[in-house]
Amino acid sequence: MFRFSDEQLMVRQMVRKWVESKLRPANDALERNEILPYDLFRDFMKTFGIPDMVRGSFERLIARGEKKAAAAAVADAEDDGDGAGGSMLGGADPAMSAIMSIEMCRVNPGFFLAFGATLGLAGGAIMSKGTPEQKRRWALPILTLDKIGAWGMTEPGAGSDAFGAMRTVARAVDGGDAYLLNGQKTFITNAPYADICVVYAKIDKGDGVPLADRPINAFVVEKGTKGFVQPAPMRKMGMHSSPTGELFLEDVRVPRSHLLGEQEKALGREGARDVFHGERTGMAPMCVGIIEACLEKATAYAKERVTWGKPIAEYQLVQEKLARMFMHKQNAENLLFKQLWLQKQKLSMSAAEASATKLYCARAATECALEAIQILGGNGYMQECHVEQLMRDAKLLQIGGGTDEIQIINIARHLLKG
Repeated sequence: MFRFSDEQLMVRQMVRKWVESKLRPANDALERNEILPYDLFRDFMKTFGIPDMVRGSFERLIARGEKKAAAAAVADAEDDGDGAGGSMLGGADPAMSAIMSIEMCRVNPGFFLAFGATLGLAGGAIMSKGTPEQKRRWALPILTLDKIGAWGMTEPGAGSDAFGAMRTVARAVDGGDAYLLNGQKTFITNAPYADICVVYAKIDKGDGVPLADRPINAFVVEKGTKGFVQPAPMRKMGMHSSPTGELFLEDVRVPRSHLLGEQEKALGREGARDVFHGERTGMAPMCVGIIEACLEKATAYAKERVTWGKPIAEYQLVQEKLARMFMHKQNAENLLFKQLWLQKQKLSMSAAEASATKLYCARAATECALEAIQILGGNGYMQECHVEQLMRDAKLLQIGGGTDEIQIINIARHLLKG
């Protein structure tokens, strides 16, 4: 795939029409937290008939899985691409999810971040590793947005070292029929309002195994569970439209049926790594949307703004900025198209490729937003011109899902292993 097809471009125009008529008018209210994003999510889903499409894909997936052993059903779901929330939304075409991301992020990246976190992270994790019963009970309501989901991995002392430094623990009680969860999660998208939270914890078997070496498994914790606290949203530099918060667990008791897969696995970390991989590659279309919007605004302004008798677009220093922004747009698009082509072939980027994609695209989006502000000058610094919001939002993409520095380490390890 080297460009979007005519059919995909038609869908893109339809999505853009919704974004311009519904999301853009609500942008200021979302940014001031006067309204939450969730009703707009549901409006988008309803407008495009997505809930019915998701239910149809879900039933086909479950029907296939019920004919096999549980483990084989999970493998089948992952192999055919229907396992992740984003794939189900896009049907058989992964480009559809990318188109939604690009168009929403042209206006409000935070809105899409909250949208993607509930569907792709929380819903995707349950669809990937849950039993058929767990998928029906928790994933389906998330993927239709009847419920809002959150994915709880990061902790105050466990960000980049998410696995090794994790302190949240789960201890089996009642002969293994239930678990007690204790710990804290932070910087979790949708945490303050989520109905269903996927929480990662280290299994405490009381066998003296050091905390850093214990297996990690995921549990589903529902809003209102005793001992489970979801405080008010945090205040942030950017992504204001995406509610971010903490999760506190104090002797939170959940039955064994809330353990994803319902079996403890020594390789429980692999499921989380799969989600990390998807989170990193999923940032490419977000960056494309930010870069496109910044380039368009900067180009239009450079043609209109006159100094010393001529448009600033005629000055070479401004042309250099625009040219670099265009270069970043081309490169980010090409990385996205490579990713979409691989997904269409039921392949995926390697861990190093995913890290390189995130590293480049996030840096490019932040640079383009900063340069757009510079070209617009004082106007760019004003909220009315929008690019200052895109700059604040873009910066998170260099931090969330693994910082730039972590991506560099991942790439270097791959290269130095030979």
